[in-house]
Amino acid sequence: MEGSSFLSLKVALVLVFLLHYTAAHSHNKHGGDGVQPLSKIQIHRAVYELHENASLKAYPALLGMKGEDSEWVTVKVDSPHPSGDDWLAVFSPANFNSSTCPSTDSRQQAPYICSAPIKYMFTNDSSADYTKTGKGSFKLLLINQREDFSFALFSGGLSNPKLVAVSSAISFVNPKAPLYPRLAQGKQWDEMTVTWTSGYNIDEAVPFVEWGLKGDAQTRSPAGTLTFTRESMCGPPARTVGWRDPGFIHTSFLKGLWPNSLYTYKLGHRSSNGSYIWSKSYTFKSSPYPGQDSLQRVVIFGDMGKAERDGSNEYSNYQPGSLNTTDQLIKDLDNIDIVFRIGDISYANGYISQWDQFTSQVEPIASTVPYMIASGNHERDTPGTGSFYNGNDAGGECGVLAETMFYVPAENRAKFWYSTDYGMFHFCVADTEHDWREGTEQYKFIEKCLASVDRQKQPWLIFFAHRVLGYSSELYYGLDGSFEEPMGRESMQKLWQKYKVDIAFYGHVHNYERICPIYQNQCVNTEKSHYSGTVNGTIHIVVGGGGSHLSEFSPVQTTWSLHKDHDFGFVKLTAFNHSSLLMEYKKSSDGNVYDSFTISRDYRDVLACVHDGCEPTTLAT
Repeated sequence: MEGSSFLSLKVALVLVFLLHYTAAHSHNKHGGDGVQPLSKIQIHRAVYELHENASLKAYPALLGMKGEDSEWVTVKVDSPHPSGDDWLAVFSPANFNSSTCPSTDSRQQAPYICSAPIKYMFTNDSSADYTKTGKGSFKLLLINQREDFSFALFSGGLSNPKLVAVSSAISFVNPKAPLYPRLAQGKQWDEMTVTWTSGYNIDEAVPFVEWGLKGDAQTRSPAGTLTFTRESMCGPPARTVGWRDPGFIHTSFLKGLWPNSLYTYKLGHRSSNGSYIWSKSYTFKSSPYPGQDSLQRVVIFGDMGKAERDGSNEYSNYQPGSLNTTDQLIKDLDNIDIVFRIGDISYANGYISQWDQFTSQVEPIASTVPYMIASGNHERDTPGTGSFYNGNDAGGECGVLAETMFYVPAENRAKFWYSTDYGMFHFCVADTEHDWREGTEQYKFIEKCLASVDRQKQPWLIFFAHRVLGYSSELYYGLDGSFEEPMGRESMQKLWQKYKVDIAFYGHVHNYERICPIYQNQCVNTEKSHYSGTVNGTIHIVVGGGGSHLSEFSPVQTTWSLHKDHDFGFVKLTAFNHSSLLMEYKKSSDGNVYDSFTISRDYRDVLACVHDGCEPTTLAT
């Protein structure tokens, strides 16, 4: 009887999953299955059907005349044979014909077009009369991406594209300008790193950062330069239609910072003829000394991706929350000290141009506070490349883009685990795209990271991972019956318990859920909004609703789940002092708090003996 009841539950869960799946994938007129929008374009099947009476005109022809790194462009379309499946594409570089294709087997016919556009838009979506008149006016936002741009009109939809017309090229005044700075904590508490992108290799212009305390004399620190080639990619589409030259990525290390102090900085390049190219000026506040008692505010979320403010690249409403999350953080930036993005960063999925789009979107945040990332499946997972999972969620990037575009204080950035301090916080960041189980290199790192913290000075011990190594009521996990990433907590939970981790945060599942303080599947505290005294279990929080399509919850009501929200949002931790911590969950739509709790305790509460978390003692005197 018990077996038949279990079978009935499994059948019911499968039926619920199928209903959710069907509904989620049938609501949009262009269809959708939650993938990178550019991947829907069958660009290798494109053919030329240029029409002498069709035209595209884009203006202004020269962008960034006042130093802007983004600008709105108007595109006028005139087509003698309009249809409902016509679409407008933006290509960069402007020349996208077969002459730019990499060499292939001479026995195979080369495609007419072998690189995907950087963005696209259906003509009917922005000009209701287009199918009647063949005329339309479109507004597209372009960012500086080191190359010129052209616009192309296609008929035949995304599956059978036919090139009808091409515009003249337009470009920024200085396509190579230093742009999109990303701050990150260095390996020492008094070090800040600045990473940015430009079109200048070191033989053309030497990169550096000019910086100093606000109002004081400025100094200069050199920057290292990295890049990568198509051959660095591990598979398609990153190695094929998704490839685009990434330019040059520079990182400078600003050392010897005074704690909690305001600094100004700007990016510079000294050219071979002695002239200088400058970015605009930025500011940041340096980190507090580890253990320093001051107000400290941390924002945490995963799986945001990017979205276009002009409405382009939209496919099945895939990343509707991304801009809301970004805008809420920008609005509250004066009250944020550091941001942790726990995996699935840009969702470029092998379309390299989208990383520029992402760094442009987050620039107001990442240029002002440390923007610390963790690795997710959409950064790392590529078959046959050593990732723990053998899918191709990263679209052939195999970690190269994330490891190069952003700095993290890891010993080896190809193994994306690291620790970092911020005042009263100690953070241990895991990499779930590499094996974390007991006995592995990463397991040893995690234990060392958790064991190394002095809880008298840094009472707040936080664990981050992309995949849910703890607990989640997500539908897939519910169908599996484990309510976790397979093999997730089996190795980790004894470490969390032994070292008394306060909170473990995860992404991967695109919703919000808070779990009770828990150990071995049992809640160890009946409180729901205020915790005090002994640390006898770790609180687990899923905060993967940064912007990508939302995940459904299992219909099974688990006893350990305290709060669920099927919406976009982020978490903010506020440490008021060594004894008081506030957790707030905010929706991206309005920035209001929808879940919260506080922790109050003293140092002796951390030292107290708990189940599987006791220091050895002796009866000797």
